[in-house]
Parts: sequence; C-alpha cells; structure tokens
Amino acid sequence: MPEEFLQLDIFRPSIFDFAANLFVALGCGILIALVYRFTYRGASYSASFVNSLVLLALITSVVILVIGNNLARAFGLVGAMSIIRFRTAVRDVQDIVFIFFTLTIGMAAGVGLNSVAILGTLFVCLTIILLNTIGFGSPARMKHLLQVSHTGDAEQESALQAVIKKHSRRIQLMNVRTLPDKVGTEAFYHLSLRNVKKQSEFIRDLRALEFVASVNLLFEEEGGDTPTS
Repeated sequence: MPEEFLQLDIFRPSIFDFAANLFVALGCGILIALVYRFTYRGASYSASFVNSLVLLALITSVVILVIGNNLARAFGLVGAMSIIRFRTAVRDVQDIVFIFFTLTIGMAAGVGLNSVAILGTLFVCLTIILLNTIGFGSPARMKHLLQVSHTGDAEQESALQAVIKKHSRRIQLMNVRTLPDKVGTEAFYHLSLRNVKKQSEFIRDLRALEFVASVNLLFEEEGGDTPTS
C-alpha cells in the first residue's frame, strides 16, 4: 500500500469543532444513560454501567477524532486495543443494545455529524420509552394468585367457578390438594382480574359461598407477593 495513502490526513477539525463534537457526545451520552436508568427493569442495577455509557460516548468520539481519515492511526489503534481483554459478562441483551447505541452516537459525534447524533439519540430514546411504556413484547401475565379452601361437592364447586369467571379474564388452575382432615379441598389459581379495583368485591363474593372456608388473594409483583385476604 503506498505510503502517501497511509499518511493521508484531511480530517483536521478546529479546536471549536473538537469541543462542539465532545459536548454533543456528552449530552447524547447523558440522555442515553438517563433513558437506560428510567427503563431498566432488571434485578441488579449498576450505577457504574450507567456512568460507563456516558464515558463510552465521549471516548468513542475522541477515538474517531484521533483516527480521522488516517489509516495508519486506525491500524495502530486496533493493535493497541487488542491487548485489552473484556471479561465482564453482559447481564441483559438490552445492555448490549445500549452499548451499541452509545458507540454509534459517539461515532456520529466524532466525525462531526452532530445533527445526526442529536436527532438519532432523540428518536431512538423516544422509541425505547414508548416500547417500555406500552409493554411491547411482554407476554400476558397472570397477576394474581388465588388460594381457596372449600368443602363443597361438584355442584357447589361449579358455583365457585362461576364467581371466579365473573371477576377474571384469564384463569389457570395451578394446584389442587386435599386438606389434612380430608373434609375439604384447597385450590390455587393464577388469575388476571377484569377490574383490579374490585378485589374486595371479588373476595366478598367468594366468602358469601357457605362452603368456602378461607380465601387468600395475592398480587404478584417483581419484588414479591402482596396478600389480600
């Protein structure tokens, strides 16, 4: 490869362009980190990862500014980076998406495409927030666990099922067992209620059945179960 081609360097931004690119990368990196923090739903939140997103945008921008159009610098940087070993496992696929997102915006800011960096950051961040708000891609969850103990026969159990279906959109029988005294049955259901505000009415209707001994309604949250009885 000709030496003149390797030393070609026509990308020489002024100090003002350099500062502008860095500030754009910083602003976009902060916005991306805030969106990640707002939309994160995992169990092991890492503040260092959020800070790293901001720094990653800045560092990528500086790297692109250093390389410019010089192939020799590019090959030298690849050789220098090859000695680094990244051994930290990424916990979530979404973390990889945010890393790639930050790298892309940092590259755009580094080459001076500040309008692309800003508009791209705003559009992608708004899309992430929208998908997170509407729960796009999330499977339908049974949000309540119902525990019912009763002593009814088959006909009375039909009345129990009618009350459950009246207040629930989806029903899934999880487990049925005979009580220790062998005079009753305990059943567990996963439910999705038609109207969450009518939990008390649902419990009253169940307790109004004479053969029902006890009722427990648990609301399933990510952090645990909240009982309502």
